Amino acid sequence: MTLTERINAFIQLGERILKDITEDTLFNRTLNNAFTHNQWFTPEYCQYAIASIAKQWLTTKALQNWIKSYPNDKFNTTNPKRVAVIMAGNVPFVGFHDMLCTLLLGHHFVGKSSSKDGGLMQAIVDLLIEIEPQFGYFITLTNGKIDNFDAVIATGSDNSARYFEYYFGKYPSIIRKNRHSLAVLSGTECDEDLEALANDIFLYFGLGCRNVSKLLVPINFNFTKLIEAFKEHNQIINHNKYANNYDYHRAIYLMNKVEHLDSGFFLIKPDEGIGSPVGVIFYQNYSSIESANEYIALHTDMLQCIVSSIPSITNSIAFGKSQNPELTDYADGIDTIKFLSSL
Repeated sequence: MTLTERINAFIQLGERILKDITEDTLFNRTLNNAFTHNQWFTPEYCQYAIASIAKQWLTTKALQNWIKSYPNDKFNTTNPKRVAVIMAGNVPFVGFHDMLCTLLLGHHFVGKSSSKDGGLMQAIVDLLIEIEPQFGYFITLTNGKIDNFDAVIATGSDNSARYFEYYFGKYPSIIRKNRHSLAVLSGTECDEDLEALANDIFLYFGLGCRNVSKLLVPINFNFTKLIEAFKEHNQIINHNKYANNYDYHRAIYLMNKVEHLDSGFFLIKPDEGIGSPVGVIFYQNYSSIESANEYIALHTDMLQCIVSSIPSITNSIAFGKSQNPELTDYADGIDTIKFLSSL
């Protein structure tokens, strides 16, 4: 397959996705039924995730601009490799970007989907092969053991990363660990900013590495306005697994007299940690913008996104953008195209 053929197939896939999710199609039914396999994968969040992929990544402009940012020879693989991609199951379609990178470079995608995937990756692979049957020779997808591969991209927790590093140590690899995202607030944000921040926090129940789990706020920050702006998401408490997490941590904090604020559907707790539990948002005070940037620099290896409207905050993105990444927003900051083109 030529690069043009591969690009065109993904452009058609984007168009097909946006059509199928509005109709009673097999693909749409799979999105709606994923919830029966994984209660975190609600139809709403499955729809949001794949629509974002189609709109942000699978367009002529997005794909061509992305590819143009690399030398032409990066995408002209003369010796295709079999790339094992071990996918996490924390948010819907979390392995799609790795598959896109692998196939655009002309390598073979050997994917291991999570047991929590709910059939989503298989559904998207089926659509892609229907559009371009030649991809059937380049894709292997399983939820069992993988073998016969030349390189590895593995995503998981810090514990699983240690296992991956041991097991795949002899292969060229990208091993991704736990990452978290934070927001830096000034206290002068408008309602629109805070409502967008709520999406950064609550989409996918806060389970993704791009979900904001920690707030850096100025001393004496008033949380009343923030809690009010977040109320659009208060229906999240009707989700059984989310509510169980909220109730559990609320009970623990109350019994142990731990300082916290209770909004009725999420908890705000002062904490020096970055990765908060489901249903909880950590916060920490900063004394100056310089100290906030120092905190970010100190925790760079743990951070995926920094969200802020303060221009001088290092490498920050706008509120509401964390769950709509660009093609160049590589997980853990590791350029997947560069890695795959070096094989």
